Amino acid sequence: MPKESAQKILIVDDNPAVGKALHLLLDVHGIAAEIALTPQAATKRLEEDGNIALVVQDMNFSEDTTSGQEGKALFYSLRRIRPDIPIILITAWTQLETAIELVKSGAADYIAKPWDDIKLVTTIKNLLELEDLQQQQRLQAQALLTEKTRLSETANLCGLVYQSTAMHALVSLAVKIARADVPVLITGPNGSGKEKIAQIIQANSRVNTGPFVCVNVGALPQELIEAELFGAEAGAYTGISKKRIGRFEAADGGTLFLDELGNLSASGQAKLLRVLQSGEFERLGSSETRHCHVRVISATNTNLERAIKNGEFREDLFYRLNVFELKVPPLEERKEDILPLIHHFLRGQAQLDHSVLHALHCYPWPGNVRELENACQRALILNEGGKLQLSDFGLPINETTIDNYKPVIAEPSREVIEMVLKQNQGVVAQAARQLGFSRQALYRRLEKYQIEHNQ
Repeated sequence: MPKESAQKILIVDDNPAVGKALHLLLDVHGIAAEIALTPQAATKRLEEDGNIALVVQDMNFSEDTTSGQEGKALFYSLRRIRPDIPIILITAWTQLETAIELVKSGAADYIAKPWDDIKLVTTIKNLLELEDLQQQQRLQAQALLTEKTRLSETANLCGLVYQSTAMHALVSLAVKIARADVPVLITGPNGSGKEKIAQIIQANSRVNTGPFVCVNVGALPQELIEAELFGAEAGAYTGISKKRIGRFEAADGGTLFLDELGNLSASGQAKLLRVLQSGEFERLGSSETRHCHVRVISATNTNLERAIKNGEFREDLFYRLNVFELKVPPLEERKEDILPLIHHFLRGQAQLDHSVLHALHCYPWPGNVRELENACQRALILNEGGKLQLSDFGLPINETTIDNYKPVIAEPSREVIEMVLKQNQGVVAQAARQLGFSRQALYRRLEKYQIEHNQ
């Protein structure tokens, strides 16, 4: 039967009959495997063969030994060689407590003797699929870093912090269309970073030396929106005693960013359509037609197509603004960006255990990047120089939740290691203490992930 995967399973058991039975079981299901009869042979094979993707190991290797201590020693030896390799423990009930201890230390699972063939094969296949996915993610992350570096060499990314493919695709498109002198509509939930995308478009446009004027239409009273955009003459309305320059005039020769566009009044929409078509407008209280050349970038979290159906937004204005639409995904859909953003907002001023980092990574962040930034600022204010606790961030996550994450993150990711290393100015000994590793253990992970560090 042809093998389904090039990955290989290492079976470690001193009983040849058990090893052969497991080997046959895996072979029937198209999974390549080999057998090691001793812990010494197992560690040697793992050092030599990079194709070994998973280990299934017994807990005892000497006659009349039932404590499970030999299996425990083997587990830690294998983890020293390959910190990320999944290990399944085959255990009798007498070693169950030790097996559970090892699961908390990072073992993938434990299977009781006599094992259930279906459960064991299902567990192995699931772990191999997960390993495949993680390997793909590592390769994608490396490719993305290369692409992002190339993009930053030719374009101004305005300090945008991201590590997700979704944001890279969005930023690449924003840079590409920046030189086209056409309106752009940026959509996405509140706090997701729409203004930053607008800044990138301005910075890479032909009018990048011109003004970049922002106006939050949603924050203005309806009666002041037109005056804000187009200006007003003295006496045009109660309370104005001198001429007011509108945002279009202020942005002449540059870019005008209209945020929360969905709140613009019907009269304001009509005037905006005119200025987009002809570049002409009048100040409130004036019949003099003025001219300007402005690149308009608008943003909204409103469903404008639904607003059109409800008669709340002009269809002709929508199509005038929507020459290009850029959709900014919510932070929950680009979790790869969470840890880099945390490091950016904390500015290296505080330390976090990787259990807290993982809890922050799992939080859905309904307020998106803005909520994350506010939470980090809150944590820095409340903390007095020690390690940040989850409670410092003011999120609706119970402190006890951290314990539920620990088994999952017994082996910290590359991102966590890089963050902790930066927090400690590259000093390996300090970073190792924070992560709960020996220096040698951290050095192995740095080598594995090819992370640069101080000697």
